[in-house]
Amino acid sequence: MDQNAKVTDRAPEFRAALPGGGVLLGLDLGTQTIGTALCDAGWRFASAGKTLPRGKFGRDRDVLASLVAERGVTGIVIGLPLNMDGSEGPRAQASRAYARNLHAALGLPVLLWDERWSTTSAERAMIDQDMSRARRAEKIDSHAAAVILQAAIDALAGAAF
Repeated sequence: MDQNAKVTDRAPEFRAALPGGGVLLGLDLGTQTIGTALCDAGWRFASAGKTLPRGKFGRDRDVLASLVAERGVTGIVIGLPLNMDGSEGPRAQASRAYARNLHAALGLPVLLWDERWSTTSAERAMIDQDMSRARRAEKIDSHAAAVILQAAIDALAGAAF
């Protein structure tokens, strides 16, 4: 495990843990599902992945570990569900705990990224694509994960740290 690898909500710390860049996995943690997204190694484009059923952590860990190994993921970005005033409630604390557990299990750096408006933005984009309501419901979590990941890589790739 990389000595710099850790869980943080600070982009400069996360970037320092990944000096060579690499493929990132974005996650939107729902109560029933986990939306996934992946970006290219150069941190230019995030693409929606699969929406996974959420279960016990051990099962989630195994599925995500397989995805990490298959795609050569070097870091993880997890949406942090802050309240509109920026404060943290129970969902944010649950996301922080999930991030710590995933970091401990996979040994990859984890960035917690403010996900306010991500689902709204993802839904608006899918409506603009004329996607049916049923199809949007099926894909919303993975599209929200892509919105979260794209915002994070835009900040990581464009910032001079």
